[in-house]
Amino acid sequence: MAAEIRSEANSPSSSPLVFLAAERTRLANHRTFLAYQRTALTLFVAGVTFIRFFDNLLIEIIGWAFLPTALMTILIGAIRYRRTRDRIQHTMD
Repeated sequence: MAAEIRSEANSPSSSPLVFLAAERTRLANHRTFLAYQRTALTLFVAGVTFIRFFDNLLIEIIGWAFLPTALMTILIGAIRYRRTRDRIQHTMD
């Protein structure tokens, strides 16, 4: 009985299992994308705060460095999200 269940689970025709695995991967990809966006927003807000509210030159330089880092984080997150989404879609086809 257990061997039959294992063989059914490993068979290529077990579409519900494949679908659920793809759905979990899709949701994980979306969570990762949102984490990239949250990190970028944090970097951006910290950068603006450092520039606007601190008079120390070193802190202001760090603030200015945070702004392009936030933009790069947004771009990297979007690129990775799209690539992974396309791979998942290709696997499902």
